[in-house]
Amino acid sequence: MALDGLRSGIFAALSALKGKRKLDEGELSEMVLNIKKSLLEADFNVRQTKEISERLEQRMRDEEPRPGITLQTHALNILYTELVRILGKPREIHPHGQTILMVGLYGQGKTTTTAKLAEWWRRRHGMKVAVIEADSHRPGAYAQLQQLLADTPTTVYGEPDEKDALTIVRNGIAAVGDADLVIIGTAGRDRLDDELQVELENIHKVANATERFLVIDAQVGQAAGPVAANFHDLVDITGVIVTKLDGTARGGGALSTVATTGAPIVFIGEGEKVGDLELFESDRFISRLLGMGDIQGLIDLAPDDLDAEEAQRIAERLMSGRFSLQDMDQQMEMMSRIGTVDRIMSHMPAGMFGLGGMTPRQKKEMQTNLDRFRVIMDSMTADEKNEPTLLKQERIRRVARGSGATEKEVRALLAQWNKSRKMMKGMRGDRQMRKKMKDMMGSLDDSEFPM
Repeated sequence: MALDGLRSGIFAALSALKGKRKLDEGELSEMVLNIKKSLLEADFNVRQTKEISERLEQRMRDEEPRPGITLQTHALNILYTELVRILGKPREIHPHGQTILMVGLYGQGKTTTTAKLAEWWRRRHGMKVAVIEADSHRPGAYAQLQQLLADTPTTVYGEPDEKDALTIVRNGIAAVGDADLVIIGTAGRDRLDDELQVELENIHKVANATERFLVIDAQVGQAAGPVAANFHDLVDITGVIVTKLDGTARGGGALSTVATTGAPIVFIGEGEKVGDLELFESDRFISRLLGMGDIQGLIDLAPDDLDAEEAQRIAERLMSGRFSLQDMDQQMEMMSRIGTVDRIMSHMPAGMFGLGGMTPRQKKEMQTNLDRFRVIMDSMTADEKNEPTLLKQERIRRVARGSGATEKEVRALLAQWNKSRKMMKGMRGDRQMRKKMKDMMGSLDDSEFPM
């Protein structure tokens, strides 16, 4: 997940309160200092970091934990509310009849984000979307957009040989006028120079866009604030999209500094696929960051054609212990369509399945193992998948040869299956974990999980 370093730092700082029943001033000061250090290392705005730290310390002194809530959880809850407050409330965006103007400096991921936004709107609202590529300064911008949206029904309009961006916009609006949503991509520069300002002002007047979205690379860090302010003065931006949030430790700077401009963050981009864009909701984002999970966000990641009934069937078998390699294969296939291991796990409560403490390297290794396991299972018969205990030495050797794997790797797959099956059986006696699983799956009856 984005800001993994900040997450680890916060967990380490709060661990000082684990098992504590009474507040100790020395421990409180040390915890707050470590929280402050973690925020600054994530490039959070200095003024906001100071404000969050001071409010956390004061509230820990003034507010008693609710009955049954540990001191550690109490601190986590306070930190959650303070971070959400700093980043601001999510902004509601009406889906239909919009014209969106995309602006930003060169190299911020504007073209890719334009494609992501078109696909997000089409999938989420089932709308007829059209994109006008008006970047007449960068050769290949139109071709790139066509390639990104080649497998979608989105209309892409452009005039590669036309040098006047305003002409492209005028012609494009006339050509795609029947679309439910029109997105206009514009050129970027290394800086907001006079030429770019005049071009944007003219396009802004002709397009009469209902939304003006600024695209900013998270790597920009705290410099995102002044950039956002300059574009806000120019075209009155209505929202900011922060891109490449998964690839930098400076994401906190981009998020927190943009928040100070008054221009709300509306989307964040994590990943390079066209589907890797999500609506920014500070409460859900911070919930994931602090390991509280975001099950609704996980559901939102699922592709439209994912079989919900099949997913529930597998989940029920997981909880009952009746879990075969066939189920495991189908589960992995569904996971691969939803996203990477890292992305999926970031939406789940940190303690679920005991995976909360995994490092980025461990998650990457897990992703590699899952991909290799699926290749191995392709070389198994249906009987072997449904009854893994059939896989003895001779069959293991055959599967290894057929999949190009080693016998050791086949045995590792079987060990993983057995470990997962035992873990799920153990969960049946854990009421708290069962509740979390049922929350994920919907309101299922206890009778559906026989003991």
